[in-house]
Amino acid sequence: MGYPGVVALMFLESSFFPFPSEVVVPPAGYLASLGRMNLWAVIASGILGSLLGAWFNYWVAVKFGRPFFEKYGRYFGVTPSSLDKAERFFARHGHVSTFTGRLLPVIRQYVSLPAGVSRMSLWSFSLYTALGSGIWVVVLALAGYWFGSNQDMVHRVVTKASFGLIAFVTLIVVGYVVFMLKKRNGERIS
Repeated sequence: MGYPGVVALMFLESSFFPFPSEVVVPPAGYLASLGRMNLWAVIASGILGSLLGAWFNYWVAVKFGRPFFEKYGRYFGVTPSSLDKAERFFARHGHVSTFTGRLLPVIRQYVSLPAGVSRMSLWSFSLYTALGSGIWVVVLALAGYWFGSNQDMVHRVVTKASFGLIAFVTLIVVGYVVFMLKKRNGERIS
């Protein structure tokens, strides 16, 4: 299906539909290693598809999110107070939450929802979604490009990369928390 297929399948992966990016981008990366696709175009298509799927979820959350949770949230343990707290949290920390969320399995599909409910700036949302998705797409594309003829090796590399990204996200979150605490303490001293 070429580049449109990469875009379409990554759209699905990035939206509500459970579709693993691991079966889309590495094969396209492998085709790039054979000269049948361009590696940069594969990466761009993967990022575009991820962004389109994230925008879809964002739009759904903007349109239906708050009203849905106000009406049915009590059945899921979501109170108006907890919804307000979640919106305030995401309004203050949405950029780091979006970026790191795009690097984590399962979370990457759903981080768009709190961004939409809190009506995070679409520009900021798009930037941090593209950055986080871009890292993941590059990892997948390079795994396919370098090891695409050996599916076991691709699986091992992607698994190791996933754990590496989880460690990377942990470092980012710890660093961000330390930064915010120092910033808050500096404001109290001033």
